Amino acid sequence: MFYYICYPFAALLRLFYSVTNSYGLSLILFTLVVKLVMMPFQMKSKKSMVRMNRMNGQIQEIQKKYANNPQKQQEELQKFYTEQGVNPMGGCLWSFLPLPILIALYNIIREPIVYFMNFGSKANGQAVLEAAKEQISNAGITLTSSAGYEQIEIIRVINEKFPQFISQHEGWVSVDYNFLGINLEIIPTEALGMLKAGITWGAIGLFLIPLISAALSLLQSKVAMMGQKTSNPSSNSMLYMMPLMSLWIGFTLPAALGVYWIANSVFSIIQEFFMGKFYNAKLEAEEDERQKKLEEDRRKRQEEGRLMQEKRAAEGEKKLTLKEKQLAAQEAKANKKKISTTEAGRVGERPYARGRSYVADRYDDK
Repeated sequence: MFYYICYPFAALLRLFYSVTNSYGLSLILFTLVVKLVMMPFQMKSKKSMVRMNRMNGQIQEIQKKYANNPQKQQEELQKFYTEQGVNPMGGCLWSFLPLPILIALYNIIREPIVYFMNFGSKANGQAVLEAAKEQISNAGITLTSSAGYEQIEIIRVINEKFPQFISQHEGWVSVDYNFLGINLEIIPTEALGMLKAGITWGAIGLFLIPLISAALSLLQSKVAMMGQKTSNPSSNSMLYMMPLMSLWIGFTLPAALGVYWIANSVFSIIQEFFMGKFYNAKLEAEEDERQKKLEEDRRKRQEEGRLMQEKRAAEGEKKLTLKEKQLAAQEAKANKKKISTTEAGRVGERPYARGRSYVADRYDDK
């Protein structure tokens, strides 16, 4: 299974080597293509990281508010992430993607006969490897490399002493590990011994590869965290974890892995810088648009409230007028009942002024 995982990477690296005839340049082109292929996923990861950074203040408020209740704090944080539509781990997962590629590439570099040359299957590659070992053993040559890196030495010995073996095995690649005067098959820790024998560019270059790798990895971490307003200890530890890992990888594995790691860091720095600016500007515009929409909604609600108040006031006035009319009608009705009489019994404004004993000129002088 692992052979088929390594196969596409080995095929890509072999393609670039056949074009450039330079192992170091092939590694750089290999790294560039892998970065381009993985860019859509890393863009998604970067966007998630930028959004998480912008929400860091709100996250800290929740953490402080429920500092004494971890369970409630976790529930509120999860609720907040759900409302915002973000995954707190979304920005971290893809940052570890170079590691499995590094593992696959390490096996391709360490076992070039089985993986890099591609004789059709792992079994075929193992058969060619055993044939090469037998050829070297029959010639009385002793291999000095450790078992983990003997295939690299076998290629060097076959290329130098057994050209007929190469012609007999179609698909054999006479790999040249020299790049810019540095032998990429050597582990940089061996550079210390080489420097004791004399200062050469090859030894200095081997020693510099891990240091450059670590420095660029640190710069990559700083660029990735640029603009983040957090004092989270875990973030600070992550800042130095990758550079230390790069330093360890650079000194303990073949220099070819260091070249890959340097190229990966350079491309990642460029990618992180431009993606960071792009997504910060994009999210800033989205936030402005969201705030504008919220302001419009607020004004709309205020206008609706004002119209509702005016409507209620008008309805109140209408009810008051109707009530006044009803009271006026009732008062008029009451007055009407009070002064109502027949015309026959009225004298002027005095109702019931006439009766049976009424005589108009009773008290007139005669």
